[in-house]
Amino acid sequence: MTARIYRPARTAMSSGEAKTKEWVLEFEPEAPRTIEPLMGYTASTDMLSQVRLRFDTKEEAIAYAERNDIPYLVFEPREKKRRAISYADNFRRDRAQPWTH
Repeated sequence: MTARIYRPARTAMSSGEAKTKEWVLEFEPEAPRTIEPLMGYTASTDMLSQVRLRFDTKEEAIAYAERNDIPYLVFEPREKKRRAISYADNFRRDRAQPWTH
């Protein structure tokens, strides 16, 4: 019953950063998911896979896991690299390739 503590990445459909500032504690799956033969639904006997706790800071999530004797792994987020770009750079005279329509 190992827990993962991480900060979720933004969704692929959004350029915003909503719900990426908080930390999440969720449990590793203990049993594989199975396909129900009658309806074809994906089923699981692991009830902890439904638990997803949100915390404001990483320290709060770690303190919760330690207080409840939950073994955990912390995954640090990768900081994105921002490139400084300017619209005026499109019209510079010393461009590698000339700008054309």
